[in-house]
Amino acid sequence: MDPAPLSRRLFAEFLGSAFLAATVVGSGIAAAQLSPGDTGLRLLENAAATAAGLFTFILMFGPVSGAHFNPVVSLVDAAFGGLRWRHAFAYIPAQVAGCIAGAIAANLMFDLSAVSIATTHRASAPHLFAEVIATLGLLLVIFSLARSGRGNLAPAAVGAYIGSAYFFTSSTSFANPAIDVGRMFSDTFAGIAPASVPAFVVVQLLGGVVAIGTIRALYPDQGLEKGERPGAGGRSRRERSLVRV
Repeated sequence: MDPAPLSRRLFAEFLGSAFLAATVVGSGIAAAQLSPGDTGLRLLENAAATAAGLFTFILMFGPVSGAHFNPVVSLVDAAFGGLRWRHAFAYIPAQVAGCIAGAIAANLMFDLSAVSIATTHRASAPHLFAEVIATLGLLLVIFSLARSGRGNLAPAAVGAYIGSAYFFTSSTSFANPAIDVGRMFSDTFAGIAPASVPAFVVVQLLGGVVAIGTIRALYPDQGLEKGERPGAGGRSRRERSLVRV
């Protein structure tokens, strides 16, 4: 399957990232309104909406752009030769802009100020360690499926992973620098204070580096056809068409 033009892929990444951020932030606002006295229930509602949304958004936008919605995913895909580096660096602003737009849209849908800078500080040592684990796990899910010919399972698997990681990580599994930035613009249940964002981004990138080595150790040759080399810009027709978040 030939890739879509870059402009169309960037539009898909923008829209998908916007829907993702709107889901995360909007479901957090709704959960706070519906269950004001029960933090655990609010988190469950937020996680369930995000997991279901991810499943849907990957199906919607995956055939166009690969449905990354996440700069770390795009950079790791480029490291494996599945995406040109210049395209990966073009994806990132589209993803960040989409997440900001989605957070603003969520604020407006619930009759809040369009922009309210978050005040929830999250950059404790346990939270940062959790973000390394969360990002590593997300990338393992995506690329283990892609490199073993099971990419059709990615929408369900990624949604399930993120839904569970809301609970098994102390940070509630942001695992995405673009969503870090978007969530700064909503001082609500899902918000993150700007001062916490740089540390989150750094440890998420670290999780990506760890994931590259881990994936290469687990799946050194799978997903590549004869004569193609990982990291050389080549990717088999089968693997290139896989849906990835």
